[in-house]
Amino acid sequence: MRLSRYFLPILRDTPKDAEIVSHRLMLRAGMVRQQSAGIYAWLPLGLRVLNKISAIIREEQNRAGAVELLMPTIQSADLWRESGRYDAYGKEMLRIKDRHERDMLFGPTNEEMITDIFRSYIRSYKDLPLNLYHLQWKFRDEIRPRFGSMRSREFLMKDAYSFDLDEAGARHAYNRMFVAYLRTFARLGLTSIPMRAETGPIGGDLSHEFIILASTGESEVFCDKSVLDLHVPDADTNFDSVEDLQTIVSNWTKPYAATSDMHDTAAYGAIPTERQVSARGIEVGHIFYFGTKYSEPMGAKVMGPDGIERPVYMGSYGIGPSRLVAALIEAFHDENGIVWPKEIAPFHVHLINLKVGDGATDAACETLIHALEARHLDVLYDDTDERPGGKFAKADLIGMPWQIIAGPKSLADGKVEIKNRGTGERHLLSIEDAVRLVTA
Repeated sequence: MRLSRYFLPILRDTPKDAEIVSHRLMLRAGMVRQQSAGIYAWLPLGLRVLNKISAIIREEQNRAGAVELLMPTIQSADLWRESGRYDAYGKEMLRIKDRHERDMLFGPTNEEMITDIFRSYIRSYKDLPLNLYHLQWKFRDEIRPRFGSMRSREFLMKDAYSFDLDEAGARHAYNRMFVAYLRTFARLGLTSIPMRAETGPIGGDLSHEFIILASTGESEVFCDKSVLDLHVPDADTNFDSVEDLQTIVSNWTKPYAATSDMHDTAAYGAIPTERQVSARGIEVGHIFYFGTKYSEPMGAKVMGPDGIERPVYMGSYGIGPSRLVAALIEAFHDENGIVWPKEIAPFHVHLINLKVGDGATDAACETLIHALEARHLDVLYDDTDERPGGKFAKADLIGMPWQIIAGPKSLADGKVEIKNRGTGERHLLSIEDAVRLVTA
């Protein structure tokens, strides 16, 4: 992608109303633009990151046996009245009326709708277990939206919903998502800690938040340091094995880890002092098991093997990709800008032409582009006439994993300069060696 043809509205000055690092950098790097309080337009650079995060989430949901669908954003209030949540949910729900004066709402979550879909088609235990998920924009009218996409009113959410014949099956479904979440966040480059948490308006009696530690986290969290050294399950994990998954979940939930709402001072105090971790944390995922909370009042039943009809047992599982963009920046940045992990960087390589219009420099850049793209790497090519200092500052701000700098001086020796954005290491290499290094 040629920068001269790309839409990348970089801001020179830090916006005054941006309180945390991720919000400041997302605005400065031209990733998002605020349209109104807590509502953002996702510009091309930000959208590329959002799509890469969503792709990893999809891969791990599919690996765990979930099936994707897409539900509408606008829901009928009648469904929420069936579950009893329409009046109980609070002012965060945006309530509207259509032209026929029917009560509607902009969905903050989808338990009711997915239960309605399930009950319309599934009648027998033979069709279970089932886990359905989607990625969809949602709206919650937060009283104080802040921190950019970390706490916005409109946000992208992956929410999955499991259906099982009994509690044992539902617990296994919960464990599937627990393990899928561990893998998802690890693939994004994050160290996540599952912590017991309040269920809030979703309901239920078993819930875990997945937390990453960050100084700008929203709440205080407490854990045993040993949880940070646990092995993330491999790609070949058997998601059908009840025993294997329960062992993984037990290992991850054995060390003490809790949000401030669930903190047990006595249990935490029993941990050796050198292993006590008290820090700020950012929630990046939340999973719930809630049994028949929705299926019973809404009549989502199946015929069991004994010929008796019974409500199904359910769980829901959320990850916010738009929130994750901010969380990743909070975890990966320095004084110069963003430092993207390679898995979700908008481009793999930022190629900088220091003398646009020079035949040798232009030719070297074209050679690099063809070689890198042949290896399926995305390249952002700075072919603008901006001064070198501005190009370097922009490259550091938007934070691609690799920078390749081509200029007449180094090319006279048959070399280009390559910079690792994360470590700051620089090398003068031939074009062939530069390509090998970034594709290693």
